[in-house]
Amino acid sequence: MLRPHYPFWLANKAEQPNTDLVVTDKYSGQEATRVALAVGSDIDRAIAAAHAALPAMARYPAHKRQSVLRHCAARFRERHEELSQALCIEAGKPIKDARGEVTRLVDTFNLAADECSREIGSVLSMEVTARSEGYRGMYKRVPIGVVSLISPFNFPLNLAAHKVAPAIAAGCPFVLKPASRTPIGALIIGEVLAETDLPEGAFSILPCARDGADLFTTDERFKLLSFTGSPGVGWDLKARAGKKKVVLELGGNAGCIVAADADPEKVIPRIVFGAYYQSGQSCISVQRILIHESRYAEYRDKLTAAVKALRHGDPRKEDTFIGPMIAESEARRLEGWITDAVDKGATLLCGGTREGAMLQAALLENVPGGCALNAEEAFGPVAVIAPYTDFDAALETINDSAFGLQAGVFTSNVHDAMKAWDRLDVGGVVIGDVPSWRVDHMPYGGVKDSGLGREGVRYAIEDMTELRLLVIRDPA
Repeated sequence: MLRPHYPFWLANKAEQPNTDLVVTDKYSGQEATRVALAVGSDIDRAIAAAHAALPAMARYPAHKRQSVLRHCAARFRERHEELSQALCIEAGKPIKDARGEVTRLVDTFNLAADECSREIGSVLSMEVTARSEGYRGMYKRVPIGVVSLISPFNFPLNLAAHKVAPAIAAGCPFVLKPASRTPIGALIIGEVLAETDLPEGAFSILPCARDGADLFTTDERFKLLSFTGSPGVGWDLKARAGKKKVVLELGGNAGCIVAADADPEKVIPRIVFGAYYQSGQSCISVQRILIHESRYAEYRDKLTAAVKALRHGDPRKEDTFIGPMIAESEARRLEGWITDAVDKGATLLCGGTREGAMLQAALLENVPGGCALNAEEAFGPVAVIAPYTDFDAALETINDSAFGLQAGVFTSNVHDAMKAWDRLDVGGVVIGDVPSWRVDHMPYGGVKDSGLGREGVRYAIEDMTELRLLVIRDPA
């Protein structure tokens, strides 16, 4: 169970100035706990403390940063069930998915700890021309400065971890804004960080209202803004961020191609998982499925039966696969998209009915290309299927999107696999599995409206550091 109230963390210390932020149980809709809500003056104090901590963090040695990260991973492992239950309540995430996310939280901090012992620079060969004979060159990576981190509601633990852990590994003081709907996991991360000897001011974790969070974007003391969330918000933040570096992970409407040679007994469980796990509220949830025309009817019927069999309900129950969406307003939005598609000629094969924030897993075919279900990010338990004839044309259909995060291709033809890698305009191509597959060390991010830059611990550290060159002239 959650505690009655939670403080925020400002300059490594807990503060409870109020209990203004109500966090609901997303399944029951009832109040679950209350959290301290930061205002502009709190954010300003946090940024000032982080800026003051810059010299201490720059001198904080790699072995200590590694120890901090290992400590966090160990404590998260000890508090695994507490974190899982909190995630189940605040996000409505089915308990099996919640436990999986806590495991990834541990992995991400351990991966960041590993990076602390990697090489941080290189020696340059300077004798590339006669002019540079007698010079030696080398470079290293140094912290970029104070970083602003804004994490989303759908993976409130692991996507916060993908910002926090690299910042610590890089030696960057940070201020984190967790999603107001799901702040508890990030605040527990703060509790664990407070057990370490990080320099004073090294971290702050401040839930705050969106309209009061402008400093996270505009304050010039931040040298990097890392945001995960919706495209509309993300691109607006970039436009207002000023001189700082900006990293954006903004989601997509992931496509998946199923070739004629794919095995339906292996493919269907993966597609069902990829499209509907944690109620489809994932940036790389399978949304558009193209199936070779020779197998289309078979896949359609088997997919429909599999989706109908998914268990919906209380996310605390071990056999629940589909829990509530994050809010009733989001379920109503997606219900409206389904209705609109059907009104325009689509066929609803199953699901689509709503009760509060619970939306039955839906599968549709014959969805017109201009419908939101094809063109936008659904971010809920719905997928659309369509047949294709020509593989090259299927690749173009996947590319016919404003988004480009990840794509999946089920084929045993190595030439088609390589063609997909060459031609799909996305950040990642997964062969033999769904685009929803991710491991936390890999470069993860998208192109087009899906964002800028890459997450994945090593790649986030690169964004949070700068190269500093040293040139030495030999004595004459």
